[in-house]
Amino acid sequence: MSSLLSSIDSPADLRRLTRQQLPVLAKELRDFVLESVSRTGGHLSSNLGTVELTVALHYVFNTPEDRLVWDVGHQTYPHKILTGRRDRMSTLRQLGGISGFPRRDESEFDTFGTAHSSTSISAALGMALAAKMKGESRHAVAIIGDGAMTAGMAFEALNNAGVEDGRLLVVLNDNDMSISPPVGALNRYLAQLMSGQFYAAAKNVGKTVLKGAPPLFELAKRLEEHAKGMVVPATLFEKFGFNYVGPIDGHDLDSLIPTLENIRHLLDNGEGPQFLHVVTRKGQGYKLAEADPVAYHGPGKFDPAVGLVKPATPPKPTFTQVFGQWLCDMAQKDPLLVGITPAMREGSGMVEFHQRFPGRYFDVGIAEQHAVTFAAGLACEGMKPVVAIYSTFLQRAYDQLIHDVALQNLPMVFALDRAGIVGADGATHAGAYDIAFLRCVPNMSIACPADEAETRQLLSTAHAQNHPVAVRYPRGSGVGVAVPDGLEGLPFGKGEVRRRGRRIAILAFGTLLYPALQAAQALDATVANMRWAKPLDVDLLREIAETHDALVTVEEGCVMGGAGSAVLEALQTLGIDRPVLTLGLPDVFTEHGDPAKLLAAMGLDASGIERSIQARFPDQRGDAAGLKVA
Repeated sequence: MSSLLSSIDSPADLRRLTRQQLPVLAKELRDFVLESVSRTGGHLSSNLGTVELTVALHYVFNTPEDRLVWDVGHQTYPHKILTGRRDRMSTLRQLGGISGFPRRDESEFDTFGTAHSSTSISAALGMALAAKMKGESRHAVAIIGDGAMTAGMAFEALNNAGVEDGRLLVVLNDNDMSISPPVGALNRYLAQLMSGQFYAAAKNVGKTVLKGAPPLFELAKRLEEHAKGMVVPATLFEKFGFNYVGPIDGHDLDSLIPTLENIRHLLDNGEGPQFLHVVTRKGQGYKLAEADPVAYHGPGKFDPAVGLVKPATPPKPTFTQVFGQWLCDMAQKDPLLVGITPAMREGSGMVEFHQRFPGRYFDVGIAEQHAVTFAAGLACEGMKPVVAIYSTFLQRAYDQLIHDVALQNLPMVFALDRAGIVGADGATHAGAYDIAFLRCVPNMSIACPADEAETRQLLSTAHAQNHPVAVRYPRGSGVGVAVPDGLEGLPFGKGEVRRRGRRIAILAFGTLLYPALQAAQALDATVANMRWAKPLDVDLLREIAETHDALVTVEEGCVMGGAGSAVLEALQTLGIDRPVLTLGLPDVFTEHGDPAKLLAAMGLDASGIERSIQARFPDQRGDAAGLKVA
């Protein structure tokens, strides 16, 4: 460990350094981030880009008394290292280790838990006004990326903050990249500054040439302000009531620190909310990440000297890749199909679709609400929209899903990636709730494919319907079932019996079918691949319930309100009285860690399912004379 960084156990230690020592510390910090992430995996490009900004913020502001709120939070590894968690970085995103995002219960320096985009300004404004009402002099700083500024929530907060009198600073970290390349009119507006450095050059030339003629120099200053309003985003943010400062180089500590000190004084003098525009580069200091910030956004373990390498043997296709191939194939067949993503082109597997069908591809930015209603408008005009969205992010557009899609019964496909356990990203990204919050909405249907082949087939089934259908599938790869080439679907709302046994019947929804089959082998139980959480295959359920003594439901989703609840409701409606054991995600937020370990800890692997059944129905191997229920 290098000497300077090893001496920093809190920002108080950082603030004891001289200004001349800070660039050395920044280099050590960047090297440590690279070395650490290469061993654990995690977010890399974004964190390399925020090293100097993090150092400067903790140097100028009195954290944790002053509040730093990091938007999304995937760029907070330097922040974690400088706030007492350097020695725990080896546990990053692992079960029992530290989170890859800010968490209030992890450190007093993590003032607000974040992992979804565009929440920072709202939270920081709340903190600033709370301090004002309590008579406290602390500052609140929101650090938000340019991609996150495409979300409506950020502008709702700006609109509110501009008329309030709190010690609020918004730092726009403009790195021309969120995860996927940024899109939209705002990005074009910010990018004007980068094209030729027009504003900086014009300003400097004008002052140099005209400085000897005072009247003309004053005219030049007024022209400078006019040019600034045309070329940089000052006018936009000043209209919201902010004092706009910038843009400045986010890797130049000699610019960052004096600027932040001046802004702090403005806040202390009651000059209203401040807006600082800093320009950074994702992957800064690591040439491979600078050249390909998307590839190095969230890499697994790798050798920094070599970089990312392709595996010697091709891995099994992921569910995301299966979706991406289906989308291209169906688009080739159906000219009405359009694909929509809220800024997750790579994560949702839409790169090839974008390349092959650019006129039918829409990245709307980090704006899930707009994505859903925009798709609804397309559907109203006869198009067949497919909204590719993570399960956890669909939560952000729930009103639009109900009011704009389901109420009007519009034909749309929601491709819900990352359903269930997501592993290292943890509770903020877990797709635990989609079955529960979708199945209560009229006109919505929910497909739960068990493997890669069914994912493709059920997407085709969903696309053929005349109402909204969600197809949920997990992160990563399945069991390796061969994916068919055709576009034939499976019967709508129908499941199948995969194994015939005795007395106990396991009803599996989704990919937990395969551990359920293993458990059933040991128990000689029947297994049904239900496929649909809504509509439930009531005919299949009736047949199984009438021929078995007890039922077990298994799903990789929350038990409360989930597919198991749907089975209980259906049995009640049918007037069938059978004991039912519902297995799924418990009523707690799932921690980050290896998905297999997490499922095992929750009893959702094969041995866990078997143990739960044996505990609830200890005489499951007895004669047909009766089943003892524990």
